[in-house]
Amino acid sequence: MVKEEAIIETTINTRGVALVLEGGGFRGVFTAAVLDVFQEAGLQFPYLIGVSAGAAYSVSYVAGQYQRNLEVNRFVNDPRYCGFRHWLRKGNFFNWDFIYHEIPTAIIPFDYQAFARSPSYIKVVVCDIEKGAPDYQELRTDRPEDFRDWLAATSALPILSRPVAINGKLYMDGGLVDSIPLQQALADGNERAIVVLTRPKGYRKKASRSSWFLRLYYRRYPKLADLMAQRARVYNQRLEEVERLEQEGKVFVIRPDAEGLVSRMENDPARLQVLYADTLRHMKDILPALQRWLAV
Repeated sequence: MVKEEAIIETTINTRGVALVLEGGGFRGVFTAAVLDVFQEAGLQFPYLIGVSAGAAYSVSYVAGQYQRNLEVNRFVNDPRYCGFRHWLRKGNFFNWDFIYHEIPTAIIPFDYQAFARSPSYIKVVVCDIEKGAPDYQELRTDRPEDFRDWLAATSALPILSRPVAINGKLYMDGGLVDSIPLQQALADGNERAIVVLTRPKGYRKKASRSSWFLRLYYRRYPKLADLMAQRARVYNQRLEEVERLEQEGKVFVIRPDAEGLVSRMENDPARLQVLYADTLRHMKDILPALQRWLAV
């Protein structure tokens, strides 16, 4: 367990401020640490919208379970958690039942009731692969099966995961269609937003050189293949939009200050704990500026 000095609590009003959480696989430990700092500082945001790991790491914050994500990360190199043997047998590199059902119901309990009663709520971004369009699902429930299905859907990476069937529709990674759902947060009535990214300032995504293979692999879902072919261009446009609104003062961006701290697929608990501890120190420098921005 990582311990840092307590951060002074604040009573700043967060009404009208959305919390927008990018994905990024295990880089999302950065987001987990940011959310723990918010919780320790008494910052409760009424509206969150998350993609992939951004959504998965945020539910413990909404439920008020401080550092629960850090406890869960002890299992990321457990063969029950992920691996190519599971991928070959089941079609999923990540074992969704273990991650989003067995762990929260039996190993490191998730407080489903506290989540359902929380003054905060989260929208999870998923991609409807037949329509090639985003679906923004409000996750306010105490049913473990709902958590498993929607968090698995938003995290279901191409190739490494099968589509997740929910209510007769097939869903995959929300990052395919809306990696940084800032515009949805503003469209939902929020005036400003805090955007938590998992890449440093200046990062731009490079176009994939395997789009031909993805088109072949997902030939039954041509709209999904189209999304993946243009993903880098659209993602970079979203980053430019975030940076423009950051300069205007409408958005406060929290991002790592270095690239390559861990990869999307990092599953060494020790390296993830180092990232978590580094982020706590990073946030101590950022928190005063954030509090001033919130007070405006």
